[in-house]
Amino acid sequence: MSIELELAAPLGPIALGVSPEVAPSPARHSYDHVVLPGDFPDPTVTKIGDTYYASATSAEWGAVFPIFSSQNLLDWKLVSHVFPEKLPDWASSNFWAPEFHYENGRTYMYYTARKKGGMLCVAVASADHPEGPYTDHGPLVGQEAGSIDGFAMPDENGDLYLIWKEDGNSCHQDTPIWAQLLNADRTALIGEATELFTNDVKWEGPLVEGSALVHHNGYFYMFYAGNSCCGKSCNYATGVARSKALLGPWEKYDQNPILDRNTTWKCPGHGTVTQMDGRWFLLHHAYLAESHEFVGRQGLLSEFTWNEEGWPEFERRSPQAAPLTDVARFNVAEEFEGDRLGLEWQWPIWQQPKTSVRAGQLHLGANPSRLGAMVARRSNVATYKAATTLEFAKLPEDTFAGLAAIGDPYNALAIMAGNGQVQIWHVKSGKQQSLVQVFVDPCDTITLRLEVWGGQRYRFAYSTDGASWQPLPTESFSLNGTYLPPWDRGVRVGLVAQGEEGSSAVFNNFIIRNKR
Repeated sequence: MSIELELAAPLGPIALGVSPEVAPSPARHSYDHVVLPGDFPDPTVTKIGDTYYASATSAEWGAVFPIFSSQNLLDWKLVSHVFPEKLPDWASSNFWAPEFHYENGRTYMYYTARKKGGMLCVAVASADHPEGPYTDHGPLVGQEAGSIDGFAMPDENGDLYLIWKEDGNSCHQDTPIWAQLLNADRTALIGEATELFTNDVKWEGPLVEGSALVHHNGYFYMFYAGNSCCGKSCNYATGVARSKALLGPWEKYDQNPILDRNTTWKCPGHGTVTQMDGRWFLLHHAYLAESHEFVGRQGLLSEFTWNEEGWPEFERRSPQAAPLTDVARFNVAEEFEGDRLGLEWQWPIWQQPKTSVRAGQLHLGANPSRLGAMVARRSNVATYKAATTLEFAKLPEDTFAGLAAIGDPYNALAIMAGNGQVQIWHVKSGKQQSLVQVFVDPCDTITLRLEVWGGQRYRFAYSTDGASWQPLPTESFSLNGTYLPPWDRGVRVGLVAQGEEGSSAVFNNFIIRNKR
């Protein structure tokens, strides 16, 4: 069935999204680019051999910690995940801030997660190859206020230390940056912890965090983030401090922050330093001002140089990346080829659905809770149209399936089909309402469509032939998606199935058409 997805009306400028595999870029003189467009906060990057590897926060979405590879820092391919299915036994949520460390042929990933029933911890996993598979070694440190943002760094003698932040802002306290020696296996801390510095400068606000270190011209430089990271009211920025010895004393640059907002990008921070061809870069996140929280914090590459005083400087002290204009190359046309879902699909970490792909169809096992079982993709832009065709006649009784814009399982807008009807579902703070119910004549398949403008205004329609569309009436209420994005994540677009355990829905395709 051919599905027409042209947008119904001219739309204004929007944010850009992400594709797990980006087409090769032409030769460029500038390296200031959006390289991980979409919701990829707290990015990390390292070079192993002739290949660069990157990862980012995945928060409450699985698979946990995507791994990308690149030969040129600009074009990235999603190749695996640190925890592709099974989560570490000790952890429950808040999978934040992964950081690579490569040593003696082994790759370590230091990361943050919340201990079941307890505090945030810095933990480590390791692998014989940067693409995995990874073996988890559990938490290294978990202070009473929480411990996050681990980074491994050798000192001036070659001894490897873990650098991390004590999460004091979670309980209205300061946020010291600590360092402590790692054991020979790199899987436990030994000796005593040393405080390097804390948030004591006005621009840093309630916190300093996201440390990334590099050694240059006899100094250790720590790039770090300060102030509020996320959401509409964020005021994140990036500072730098330096020291001759890893354990200090540390001197903060009097021109901090060195990377701050401009009219295009908001709240740049939490990045990792890398080099290529003698040039220096920070891979960090920022919100595109036009779309902000609806798309999420995107991964930017920003080049810096060293001034005469030996401090790093960014051009105009802000990200110089231009928003991508060729958004059509991030369109999605999923026909469910092969025998499994691609790496770009996600699901709530505590509710991995039962899926199978066969004969060009996705079979999604239903779940009775709230919106149901779901698989989703990061939203590519804040203005787009999405559609799916499902086997309507084969839906079991009292099983509903459809298409949704998902902030998280507790906040979503969806168009759902089942029991001979098409409905609009509104899920907010875990409370589900059916806003519209329309009976549909019996048919084998039905195509469901959602349109969104700027991440906020939603419209829904259905088709029984893939060409003529029946809009669902929404005059009596406002379909406003402003509430959808969580504090720390962008909106996903997904397929959902709600019903009794053992029932399932069958989808024939999944399509997204982006619009600037």
